[in-house]
Amino acid sequence: MSDDNTIRLSKRMTELGLCSRREADEFIEQGLVKVDGVVVNVLGSRVRPEQTVTLESGALNVQAERVTILLYKPVGFVSGPAEMQGERPAWLLVKPETRAEQDCSGVMFLKKHQHKLAAAGKLDVDASGLLVLTQDGRVARKLLAGECEQEYLVWLKTPATAEQLATLGKGVLVEGDTLDAARVSRQSDRQLCFVLRQQQRRHIQRMCAAVGLEIERLHRIRIGRVRLGDLQQGQWRYLLENEKF
Repeated sequence: MSDDNTIRLSKRMTELGLCSRREADEFIEQGLVKVDGVVVNVLGSRVRPEQTVTLESGALNVQAERVTILLYKPVGFVSGPAEMQGERPAWLLVKPETRAEQDCSGVMFLKKHQHKLAAAGKLDVDASGLLVLTQDGRVARKLLAGECEQEYLVWLKTPATAEQLATLGKGVLVEGDTLDAARVSRQSDRQLCFVLRQQQRRHIQRMCAAVGLEIERLHRIRIGRVRLGDLQQGQWRYLLENEKF
């Protein structure tokens, strides 16, 4: 916010949840944004918080065509684009033959649904489970902002002691980072359940290592209110209209 109490229009649009920052710039340039009923098509325009910002139907139609995909990522695939030779990005699994039979979205698969799919939150190459791939900047922004819980099942190489479990529940300090969880519970001697709200680099792996536990397998089963469900490894489906993170 500047001294004159105004804010960049594109930033205000993301604050309102209308779209992502990149989409905001695109819609502004295309003349698809109105401020108090007047089209604004100049990048860098500023608005006051009390002003009404709306999207034209053309922008809403563009957003409606953008898909969000739920994928059961196997171990060995990177969630984002390949950065090193030999890496396999998870979006390569999004093809007609790997679509889950139980997909009841009614959405017809189109080749354009494979384009510009961004991972809304990382899942390490050595972890498996629910990965969200989306073309919708609103979904990406919500998940990347850390507004949704993430639930993981963790298999350990050795059983966790009561003391180790208690320490994990309080949080640990690792290399200057405070790593904690909203909840850590025991599923069995060698299996724990972690629920995270804010996630840092290799969050669970570093927490476990700090208390002397070695992870055998890490598997994400939920993001917000959306669960992996019956998806099989390597399968995907479209996010349903009535599903909200």
